[in-house]
Amino acid sequence: MALEACRSCLSCLLIPLALWSIVVNVLLYFPNGNASYATSFQLPNYVWYFEGICFSGVMILLLAVILIALECSVFHQCCQSESCNKTYRSFISIVLALLGVAFSGYSCIIFTLGLIQGPFCNSSNGWDYIFKNTVGGYLTDYSAWSQCTEPANAVEWNIILLSILIALSGLQLIICFLKVAAELKRTLCGTYSVFVQAGIL
Repeated sequence: MALEACRSCLSCLLIPLALWSIVVNVLLYFPNGNASYATSFQLPNYVWYFEGICFSGVMILLLAVILIALECSVFHQCCQSESCNKTYRSFISIVLALLGVAFSGYSCIIFTLGLIQGPFCNSSNGWDYIFKNTVGGYLTDYSAWSQCTEPANAVEWNIILLSILIALSGLQLIICFLKVAAELKRTLCGTYSVFVQAGIL
């Protein structure tokens, strides 16, 4: 019942999450607030995948807008029966929500891999991923963070922003799963069940 009642608000929740994802991902291009590293391409490779901007950002934002439009009462009638029309709209919503699962899931995986890999920074051995062989062990080895001499606070910047992005994409993933579940329940078990519509069509 709660899932059914919150069906409409789920799509709305995706919008601020997508916007925040874009903002946080953009900040990754400016380590410690410095733009010079982006212009010289001295940034981690995962930054150039644009997951937070494209996948968990713009794509999720577009999906959310379309899902909200599908939930509006005024919508193109695809068949004569209103109940049938709502069923088809639910099917479209399910497909879009599954795309949201794919986009946010992909982003979450890439962000996690980026966090495990560590920042691209300058050390006594030059620019490199100096923590790539620690398999994420550097996250709790605070004494090793000082090995990154440039950009300043590169490790902290990397950990904080990627952790936020993982949380944002994780929430998007959960919301999209809930959206799929809500629409499936409405389509298969609701008052305009697809099984009932077979007789109407």
